[in-house]
Amino acid sequence: MISFIRGELAEVLEDTVVVENNGIGYNIKVPTSVLAELPECGSKVKLFTYLHVKEDAMNLFGFLSRDELEIFKMMLCVSGIGPKGALAILSTLTASELRFAVASDDAKAIAKAPGVGLKTAQKMIIEMKGRIAMPDFGGNTAPLLPSGQDIADDARAEAVAALTALGYSNSEAVLAVKKVAFTEDMDAEAVLKASLRHLTFL
Repeated sequence: MISFIRGELAEVLEDTVVVENNGIGYNIKVPTSVLAELPECGSKVKLFTYLHVKEDAMNLFGFLSRDELEIFKMMLCVSGIGPKGALAILSTLTASELRFAVASDDAKAIAKAPGVGLKTAQKMIIEMKGRIAMPDFGGNTAPLLPSGQDIADDARAEAVAALTALGYSNSEAVLAVKKVAFTEDMDAEAVLKASLRHLTFL
């Protein structure tokens, strides 16, 4: 019903912002990740919105990108996840991190969100896998699973396995390895060392 709202950022609360448009202030619930990227109050802002209607309330949910909005709506199609749970997940994981968590069956990463249990996270992965597109980081689309033909693929896969053995989640390991600027002379150990440096920034 309301695709987006563009106006002046009038107020920022704990989990809600007020955007003024033509003299009307819209209360819009947002994930904490959005709060961190908002401009100062008084600045112009555009939020892509979803209107959730219940018998006793109507709530607007807002996001800085259409991609976040689409993932939010996709989560609402998962049984057991409502707007509050979906917002909590996007406050804990970015859209890209959620994609990796789903693709790598990393239910523990999703279950870190407040109010989201491990079983619910596992159900989300089952229902969303195959429907959610994977992001492209820096144009690097090289596969991370061993192909048996490409040494680079093998080294990356071994590094992912080593990182998970060290206690990192599968999605954290995949993200770190994808950030490594791979060269032909790098073996699995070199990829692992480079990946560990990137993990400090995840």
